[in-house]
Amino acid sequence: MASSTQPRTDKAPETSRFSFITKLVATGFFSGYFPHASGTVGTLVGILVYLIPGVDHPLTLGILILAGFLAGAHASRDVVISEGNRISKTAEFAKSRFQPGRGSIADPSIVVIDEIVGIWITLFLMPKTFMVIILAFLLFRAFDIIKPYPARQLEAIPNGWGIMLDDVVAGIYANIATRVCYYLLQTFIPYMS
Repeated sequence: MASSTQPRTDKAPETSRFSFITKLVATGFFSGYFPHASGTVGTLVGILVYLIPGVDHPLTLGILILAGFLAGAHASRDVVISEGNRISKTAEFAKSRFQPGRGSIADPSIVVIDEIVGIWITLFLMPKTFMVIILAFLLFRAFDIIKPYPARQLEAIPNGWGIMLDDVVAGIYANIATRVCYYLLQTFIPYMS
């Protein structure tokens, strides 16, 4: 019989593991484990969910955005605690080019729920057309990588909130830019829209 003064070694510390549900949410149905451009893959997962009939309804998409944001902040925090700030080579390259000096901000590459919520914000109240989805995808990825004010500043907020908030800002900017581009396409090249 083991002495009661001996430390238990049969269970890993809580901070070194996270639940299946946390991993499922944070990694966007495990798409965050894609070895290259996991943020882009996560964005595509968000688009696939958006393509499900009825998801584009404002109430449905609004609920998904809110639930994804709240669950994403919690799950992101747990993954950062457990995994640290591991980023892929692609993310490392993008950060060095577009976000110099921001390498210490915790945003592991496997966490892509922020990209999923960001693309949903980009597509919110937009017409569900092929052209809008392509524009939204390209513009969201650009704003997510560049991180215009205040996205870069919000990214520094701890406990998973910053991971989510910078993509919320990118999604808002991308939504506005998508609207403008789509309007211009409809106006000047109507057969393209």
